[in-house]
Amino acid sequence: MLSFLAPRTTVHAHCDLPCGVYDPAQARIEAESIKAIAQKHAASDDPEFKARAVLIKEQRSELVKHHLWVLWTDYFKPPHFEAYPQLHTLFNEATKLAGAGGTKGSMDVAVADQLLGKIDEIATIFWETKKA
Repeated sequence: MLSFLAPRTTVHAHCDLPCGVYDPAQARIEAESIKAIAQKHAASDDPEFKARAVLIKEQRSELVKHHLWVLWTDYFKPPHFEAYPQLHTLFNEATKLAGAGGTKGSMDVAVADQLLGKIDEIATIFWETKKA
């Protein structure tokens, strides 16, 4: 009867409130895990361990993308993008490094290091904006 009041689209957010709690450390921790998994994968001869490592690394890569997207879409606002015109490109590069063409699709430690570098660049800008 009142179905016309029901939401037509379900959306998901970082949290159920605009809590204002953001930190690039969340993405960095997952990226550190990706790097450690890649190193352990390379050092192992156990096929079951290696299969688990790949699965977990792919899950961590998705979490990196999630945490980066939350920062990109929820924390950073137009004035930040005006002050740091490289920010969109930086987020795009970082999320691609966490995707299928990056850590999600590779066990290369160097790719994980590249991802960590991009997250560090984002973190530098993030903390500069917190000072303002």
